[in-house]
Amino acid sequence: MNRYDKLKKLLRDLESVAVAFSGGVDSSLLAYAAKDILGKDAIAVTIDSPTLPRSELRSAKKVAKEIGIKHLIVKHDADDENFLKNPKDRCYYCKKSDLKILKEVARKNNVKHVVDGTNADDLKEERYGVRALDEEEVLSPLAEVGLSKREIRELAREIGLSNAEKPPMACLASRIPCGKRITKERLKRIEKAEDSIQKILNSNVVIRVRDHDRIAKIECSDISLIFRNRDKIIEKLKDLGFDYVTVDPEGYKGVI
Repeated sequence: MNRYDKLKKLLRDLESVAVAFSGGVDSSLLAYAAKDILGKDAIAVTIDSPTLPRSELRSAKKVAKEIGIKHLIVKHDADDENFLKNPKDRCYYCKKSDLKILKEVARKNNVKHVVDGTNADDLKEERYGVRALDEEEVLSPLAEVGLSKREIRELAREIGLSNAEKPPMACLASRIPCGKRITKERLKRIEKAEDSIQKILNSNVVIRVRDHDRIAKIECSDISLIFRNRDKIIEKLKDLGFDYVTVDPEGYKGVI
């Protein structure tokens, strides 16, 4: 039995699930498999907080519709003080809060289990959110059957998921250095900055804008595009309140 077959068996044994649905490749594959095996006994739930870019919310809606799974969107202010202080383990507090909401949604919809898209590779890294998953007894079926990031993306391609090539996305709070307070204003400015650069470049590249108070530090998977459009980008980011704009010469270095 291959790993995807093991995933389907695991989901069948769970009988009903609420998928923590970001619209990324991992949660999309999980939602697809859950809908395929459990039908109406599978739902997808997206937490809509200030840390979630609007483009990601639109993507989640689109993919859920393609899969045909019932999709619930729950508003959340992400106002836990422990999270807003932005410590090193902020992801723990954020995840903990989200999981409590997901469990309540599952309860109200008579769903037995909450599942999330953590994969086998995620467990090899230090991830504070994994501690929250354990504490809240939320299951990670992809990781449990040993599916890696590469395998998940390959399966997404085979199935024909429209987001199979979608780059990974970390929440907007990850652009703020640890110790700098997270505010809705900062999150909104970061989102506007990244959206503006994407529109200027008109290219499917990965953009991160790190908010260092008066300084915006840009990371891009193709930094040559940034330099070719330098003047427009600088003008736009200064309009958003940054005094200085820098570019990381190493480019985009990963999800965070």
